[in-house]
Amino acid sequence: MASVLSKGRQYIVNRFPQLHPSHESYRWLVLATVMIATFMAVLDATITNVALPNLMASFGVSVDTVEWILTAYLLIFSVMLPSSGWFADHWGYKRTFVLSLFLFVLGSFLSSFAWNFQILIVFRVIQGSGAGLLLPVGMAIITREFPPEKRGIALGFWSVSSSASVSLGPAIGGWLIDNYSWHTIFDVNVPIGIVGLAAAIIIVREHRSADSRAFDFIGFISLSAFLTALLLALSDGNSSWNTEGWTSTFILTNFAIAFVSLVVFFITEFSVKHPLIEMDLFKSFNFTVSNIVLFIFGLGMFGGNFLLPIYLQNSLGYTPLQAGLVFVPVGILLGVTSPFAGYFSDKYSAKIPPIIGLALLSLTFYQFSFLSFFSEKAQIMLPLYIRGVAMGLIFSPLTTIAISEIANRKMAQASGLINVIRQVGGSFGVAIFGAILTQRTIFHSTIYGSQLQPNSEAFVATITRLRYFAERVSGGTMTQAAEKARGLIGMFVGNEAFVQAVDDVFLLAGLTLVVSIIPLFFLRSRKHKGDGKLAAMD
Repeated sequence: MASVLSKGRQYIVNRFPQLHPSHESYRWLVLATVMIATFMAVLDATITNVALPNLMASFGVSVDTVEWILTAYLLIFSVMLPSSGWFADHWGYKRTFVLSLFLFVLGSFLSSFAWNFQILIVFRVIQGSGAGLLLPVGMAIITREFPPEKRGIALGFWSVSSSASVSLGPAIGGWLIDNYSWHTIFDVNVPIGIVGLAAAIIIVREHRSADSRAFDFIGFISLSAFLTALLLALSDGNSSWNTEGWTSTFILTNFAIAFVSLVVFFITEFSVKHPLIEMDLFKSFNFTVSNIVLFIFGLGMFGGNFLLPIYLQNSLGYTPLQAGLVFVPVGILLGVTSPFAGYFSDKYSAKIPPIIGLALLSLTFYQFSFLSFFSEKAQIMLPLYIRGVAMGLIFSPLTTIAISEIANRKMAQASGLINVIRQVGGSFGVAIFGAILTQRTIFHSTIYGSQLQPNSEAFVATITRLRYFAERVSGGTMTQAAEKARGLIGMFVGNEAFVQAVDDVFLLAGLTLVVSIIPLFFLRSRKHKGDGKLAAMD
């Protein structure tokens, strides 16, 4: 089969010289192919968010149960990321990329036909396993095909597909749900995936590492156990079924498993001949510092950002589609800005764009800390416009710096680690800021409740008006109307406390992102002269 495909590709290359690796257009065709696959993989991680209510109704499950549609995908996604380097080196980069894309498309196709909730989870695992290999191997293919002086702009375009889909996912999912059904959020991947598969088979050339190493099963199992237990603990710490909270036996057991597994993983990686992840990667100063920045970035960005759609829908009454459309300009501005940031990092310094980007991103969270029930659309959209520009300045230059000292044969492992660390940071952020949100909501509810004076003229007048309103709308006795009036006041206090707590979390997230700027000043960034040669370290 492989020889038939190879001969078929050779025939096509003879007909179209642009597909020959020596042609100037070849590397850009490879980039376009990887961008198609990357867009789908990242899109599917966000597009399902707006479909959760429909899935709950279709399968008759609760909120705590339906969340596993997201958790299962992210769990297997995180588990497969670190092992992508071995698969790419052992099987070949093209073969691994094609296989992972096939698994993702197959999982999407099967998910649209899921007949019960448990089967849907199984199919989502197939999807996530494909996506977990797809992203780092695709990034490694790009970095291998582009020379160092052009990697910045190449990764800038690549980050358009990966980051813009995060913004476009809720809007696309909302439109599909409103006009069709939840099945279509999986169906949409199939035709695009088939095009991506055909392009990958025809365009991308094969590369396999000369070093054939044994698979580190102990490292893989221990790392899988660590990530699975950690994400389980973080995702279920605030679940409604977990009445004991972070001190419950389930949560503490998962943290214990995560700790023991992490210790076993490090012992294994420093003792075996062929580790799953070569810890020598962290000898690179730029790689280590960049991952610290990405972890803090994930902590602040993803930890605070998940609250914005909740605020828009619960506090301002947006529909899922309306809430999704709010994020569309972010993806557009990111797409415009990212290639320019990559070009700037290639020509000058790769440190400057992410420093500016993180500063602007911090500013947007500060602006969001003033949101209320009466916030106008402009107050919401202006920070999002700034956010789109900011995110376009961050990803490609920071990735370029991170891999600037990494050998080509370690690219898949390095890119996998970059994604894992950012993902773990985001998981920590969601868990930590979720807990803070609950605490701040209780705090503000207590403060507002203590300020209510039942005997004051204002309180009596408000109760009288609300009681009259309740009588006219729902009927009942005066006593029932008075109870409903007090309930309305209590509801208002609770909603106001929630909004104030959201503002507190946004402010804390902004401060966290400010902290992530500090390590950037210590990075060693190379400047590129006009002739493409590297200049001295700045």
